Amino acid sequence: MLPPPSASVSAHPIPTVSFVGSDGTLIETLYDADQVRSWFAICEPNGTVTEADHADLANGDRLIPYSAANNLLTSGCVLLPSAIGEFESKAELLAAIRAYIRRYVDLSQVFEEIAAHYVLLTWVYDAFQELGYLRFRGDFGTGKTRALLAIGSLCYKPFFASGASTVSPIFHVLDAFAGTLVLDEADFRFSDATAELAKVLNNGTVAGLPVLRTMSNRHRELNPQAFRVFGPKLVGMRGSYQDAALESRFLTEETYRKPLRTDIPIHTPTQMRSEALALRNRLLAWRFHARFRVSPEPSRLAEGVSPRFNQTALALLSIIDDPLLREQVRAELVGEEARVLHERASNAETTMLGVVLQAFAETTAPHVSVGELADRYFRISPGKLYQRPTNKWVGWLLRERLRLATTKSGGIYVVPQTERAKIELLAKQAGLPSTTPPP
Repeated sequence: MLPPPSASVSAHPIPTVSFVGSDGTLIETLYDADQVRSWFAICEPNGTVTEADHADLANGDRLIPYSAANNLLTSGCVLLPSAIGEFESKAELLAAIRAYIRRYVDLSQVFEEIAAHYVLLTWVYDAFQELGYLRFRGDFGTGKTRALLAIGSLCYKPFFASGASTVSPIFHVLDAFAGTLVLDEADFRFSDATAELAKVLNNGTVAGLPVLRTMSNRHRELNPQAFRVFGPKLVGMRGSYQDAALESRFLTEETYRKPLRTDIPIHTPTQMRSEALALRNRLLAWRFHARFRVSPEPSRLAEGVSPRFNQTALALLSIIDDPLLREQVRAELVGEEARVLHERASNAETTMLGVVLQAFAETTAPHVSVGELADRYFRISPGKLYQRPTNKWVGWLLRERLRLATTKSGGIYVVPQTERAKIELLAKQAGLPSTTPPP
């Protein structure tokens, strides 16, 4: 329990959005836009819930809520609950979330269930160590932005941004608010700024992997800062990422596969915002009820799915009680994994890996020359290459991207048979069919 106010309360109160005490105390900020007021909802370890303007900790620190005049709150960039709602049961809450989603977003039946459970997960995500992300992918006019707005508004402390946003505030808001990043237009490519956003997505699935950014103090001394980026994320984009590891972090709804339902309002209704607020209030009660009751359930790992996909999906599977729905999620994961492996197989590294694998399968010689690999690569890429790749480029691809050793033999560079085991392992990881050497 929180101790009574101490005479040694810190002279500098600490602005806080949320707090999880080692004794089981939970503190969340409430914000009322009409009254322009912010204050705390405090859940004691015994389940008693109270409201207060501040909270004093045993170490003498005094926590205060972020100011109600903070632009992140007044602009709606970050959304918070405004009251402690009623929590009847998990099933009733899920039904209300599904009904809300169905009114404003057109999703496939399975993904509607996934989205509803993901909303629940965001409110207790800090009980887990790994998370996956939801993605809505399609061209403009297919409903992906509406999905982000509607579903994102139900999530835990949603922070709305776009791929064109300035990088610095995204790092600072994620670190301070530790909520759900809702990122639209996330098809970033090659600039330094978007590379920084890619780090948020790459590091944000695992707790304890902050992003280090170069900072300076007021004396211009180098003072790198670690920004916490772990947390749930909803992403809208038109294409895919070239990084297969990043692609494996998503469960994706393709929004272009069918025309929008005719009952979906074209313009965002004004009541959507008030309905989302009412549900956030109820979801706060769910957090107070469930935060210390949920945990990873290894028995719910999906069969036939790689450890990487299972790692990011386990938190969601742990929230889903219905075995049939878990099986449907497993099928989605199998499909996502197959898609990632197919796209990965079309890139230069995997194509070259297949070339090397086949070359060794067709020879009993102690090595295969880099020149022969360049010839083979060119032959299997009709229409993709205007000319044969140079031996130098192929050697670079082998050494730097596939991490295969090349040696010199007879004045030319070759890949020795000693690399065969590594090649087979890389091929297995890339989903390429295994080959056997000739007798």
